[in-house]
Amino acid sequence: MKIVLSGFYGLGNTGDEAILKSIVDNLKKELDNPDITVFSLSPEQTAKEHGVKSVYRGWRHENKEKVKALRQADLLISGGGGLLQDTYPTKFLFGPLPYYLLIVLLAKLCGTKVMFFSQGIGPVTSTWGKFLMRRLANLADFVTVRDEFSKDYLHNLGVTRPETVVTADIVFALDLDPDDSAYDSLPLKGDERIVAVAPRPWFEHEEEYMTKMAWALDRLVETHGVTPVFVPMEPPYDTDVSKRIVAKMEHGTETLVLDGAFSPNELHNFIARADLTIALRLHALIFSALQNVPHVGLSYDPKVEAFLKRSGMWEHSFPLGDFTKEALYESAAYALDHSDELKTMLAPNVGYMRSEAIRNIDLLREQFLDGRRK
Repeated sequence: MKIVLSGFYGLGNTGDEAILKSIVDNLKKELDNPDITVFSLSPEQTAKEHGVKSVYRGWRHENKEKVKALRQADLLISGGGGLLQDTYPTKFLFGPLPYYLLIVLLAKLCGTKVMFFSQGIGPVTSTWGKFLMRRLANLADFVTVRDEFSKDYLHNLGVTRPETVVTADIVFALDLDPDDSAYDSLPLKGDERIVAVAPRPWFEHEEEYMTKMAWALDRLVETHGVTPVFVPMEPPYDTDVSKRIVAKMEHGTETLVLDGAFSPNELHNFIARADLTIALRLHALIFSALQNVPHVGLSYDPKVEAFLKRSGMWEHSFPLGDFTKEALYESAAYALDHSDELKTMLAPNVGYMRSEAIRNIDLLREQFLDGRRK
């Protein structure tokens, strides 16, 4: 089977690179010798890291190669991740939403089947974005989404023609290798109580949330003897935010920042050694859940809240624009003090999401390899 993957690949975002690794690894494991081409902003690097073919994803060049790949493909996988949203500016055919939907349109013009794969949908608030969703997202042949919110959101946008199935983020099916490079890069003795922190830049509430987070981390250092370690999931942007938070802390000298280029595998294995994760970044929270690490989320987007509700940690988490520094500290302290209780709660929830993530591949096989939709 020849498959093309379209997503936010080759741009150094740990979450999206983890998605790509998980899709590619599971396709190779579950399908009979699939021929995979990835549209990537760093095609040479993507091809080398994942053992696939790769074509430059943007419209500036290699458009003939995109058309050729789609003409030869049996299936375009669009996703996973939060591709279909217009949080970032959408102007006519410029922006993430038009890009991914135009790739879908191009695939259909080439006679190729399309699957939206383990996607998180929205927000789509612009009139033009909603129009594009109604017109072009309905061209998909089959859709899996990673939470119930995304399914409802799609239907409210008028995307109802393809069948939509709720599964889970494909990163829950991630295969990992032992590698402590990230941990070993830090001056740690091995007996620290680590709080992994994964912030990100945001349009609103940035200075406010950073100040509150700095205060809460200082109190955790004082009351629980923790070592906060910042885990930038998308350097250099997250690295800059991390250093700005450290600069606000009274105990900044007792705080560390993972400063360098680390793979999803390396960052996941670091978070696995933490006692607690505090994060805005969705896939830092997912990495924590995968390793049964209690986590407190600050939700800047419905996708984060939707995940935290599925993991069971939403009652200990907060909307980004609606929390106090005291509440964040109390929630984090509770998670540290009741770690065993929370791990017992997390385990079955994570097990279910892992099985649902793998079901993305099963559904792909059923829909496109059993003869019903060829």
